[in-house]
Amino acid sequence: RTGAEKDEIKSFISKSFSYDLDRTLAEIKPGYTFYVDCMRSVPEAIIAFLEGNDFEDVIRKAISLGGDSDTIACMAGGIAESYYGLPDGYREEVISRLDIPLRRIVFEFEDYLTNLYND
Repeated sequence: RTGAEKDEIKSFISKSFSYDLDRTLAEIKPGYTFYVDCMRSVPEAIIAFLEGNDFEDVIRKAISLGGDSDTIACMAGGIAESYYGLPDGYREEVISRLDIPLRRIVFEFEDYLTNLYND
């Protein structure tokens, strides 16, 4: 959300969290299975983001790993949304499927982020 490039993001995360982000999805995929711990899912989500070319590509790459793919895709998608934004129509489609209490939560969170990054 601050305009950093992917190489800056990769370097910051690697140094801050000691994640091995030098692997590729092609290297990870053959032996990847379902893991519930963050050390074998968070880095994979970040790598999917780093290799992706746009929002949808990131999601597809994350899902292609298999394992706990819904969780990995959610993490990768959150990062991709911050970097690329959402494709036209995605936000409206999702919002239309939420009930009113959930919509309020989304709107409050968006307001929080707007205030956080614009102050």
